Amino acid sequence: MKKADAFEFYRRLAEADPSPRTELEYVNPYTLLVAVALSAQATDVGVNKATRRLFAQVTTPQQMLDFGEEALRDRIKSIGLFNTKAKNMIAAARILVDYHGGEVPTDRTALETLPGVGRKTANVVLNVAFGQPTIAVDTHIFRVANRTGLAKGKTPLAVELKLEKVTPEPFLTNAHHWLILHGRYTCKARTPECWRCPVVDLCAFEPKTPAPKPKSARIAG
Repeated sequence: MKKADAFEFYRRLAEADPSPRTELEYVNPYTLLVAVALSAQATDVGVNKATRRLFAQVTTPQQMLDFGEEALRDRIKSIGLFNTKAKNMIAAARILVDYHGGEVPTDRTALETLPGVGRKTANVVLNVAFGQPTIAVDTHIFRVANRTGLAKGKTPLAVELKLEKVTPEPFLTNAHHWLILHGRYTCKARTPECWRCPVVDLCAFEPKTPAPKPKSARIAG
């Protein structure tokens, strides 16, 4: 996608949603870290249901350690891979308490040393909690970037690096949110809703999905 088209692409998404936010519920940087780590192979809706009660009791790494792995496992058992995730979150809490003074690190390298925290999770935390211009490539963003031609790549990292290059500086901080929300609600995996897409004329995807035909009105008998 040309530089001018990329600018217009983001400008329209920004116009439609000037202040995008993550759909994960959180209280502070630590609870955001937990929520994002729990969201792997799970929906934001499902994670929010599990964490509302959890975050009413646990908002710091020390409180997580006091809460304990068994209690955490029971609280998040509705989420996929909950056994592994509970173990990782307790181990991560221990590292945060012992080596970071109970605070969430503000650099990617330190975040990625935490169990259960990969590059995508680290990027989300850096972006949402600390306002850094990172782009966390999940399945939605990977699809949108490749399908539209905004930033084609065979791996999430390749797409991330291309997005960092093609995304104009004014849009970098919120790019992650706009792309994920666009992929979640408009540029859907099975049937992209091209007929209502604000960037349809800038998109390389073909053929464009036509608007669904209205259902025929029933004839009164």
